[in-house]
Amino acid sequence: MTEPSPTGPGELAEFYERGYSGDRAAERNSRWRALGAVGKADHVIELCARATRPQNNILDVGCGDGALLCELRRRGFGGRHEGVEIASAAVALARSRGLDAVELYDGEHLPAADGEYDLGILSHVLEHVPDPSALLAETARACRSVVMEVPLEDNLSARRANKREHAAEVGHLQRLSRGTARAIVAAAGLRVAAEIEDPLPLAVHRFLARPSRAGQARATGKWALRAGLHGLAPGVARGLFTVHYACLCLR
Repeated sequence: MTEPSPTGPGELAEFYERGYSGDRAAERNSRWRALGAVGKADHVIELCARATRPQNNILDVGCGDGALLCELRRRGFGGRHEGVEIASAAVALARSRGLDAVELYDGEHLPAADGEYDLGILSHVLEHVPDPSALLAETARACRSVVMEVPLEDNLSARRANKREHAAEVGHLQRLSRGTARAIVAAAGLRVAAEIEDPLPLAVHRFLARPSRAGQARATGKWALRAGLHGLAPGVARGLFTVHYACLCLR
């Protein structure tokens, strides 16, 4: 039976503490987060370049184990790399990676002054919270610009029973379309200055597939089909399968 998704800050913290435990599944999750950080960093860097936004001080809200901040630091993007996270186990992991600062927070209120940071990041966080516009607005209070990224799961593939069960298992509370993602930005009092859609790279498809030769071949074919369709008809692709949407938000 699928565990009910968390709804309040206390339940969220307890739910995600378990995701950073030291078991075998957590090791795979760590490798998954490191792989995902590569694409997320690509999106952050490209969006900031498009809008020519400064990024001396970066705050990653819901930073997890710090994988994205470490990837940005590795590429020389940004000056200070700081994060906040709701799970104390994740905070401990992120702190062990030598980031400038990682703090525990309550999932709603940031321990920062207005405009303290150049850039805030909410990468694959808003689909996990009950009030995404409120958290986006709070991040925009503390950060002069914000990059948000979410999966667009309002599609035929994501409506399948096994996909819905998996979304619940990983704590997704929101099933978003591009329209609802943009509406979250507007409700937070912000505007979209630049945006990106990503049908997921080949490395992601291969990671999720069986390690056999046949499984990897199927993953390659799936990637080629989805990437090709998204390139030709992105609206059709969004209606059929999940793509990731990232945007730079400004007041």
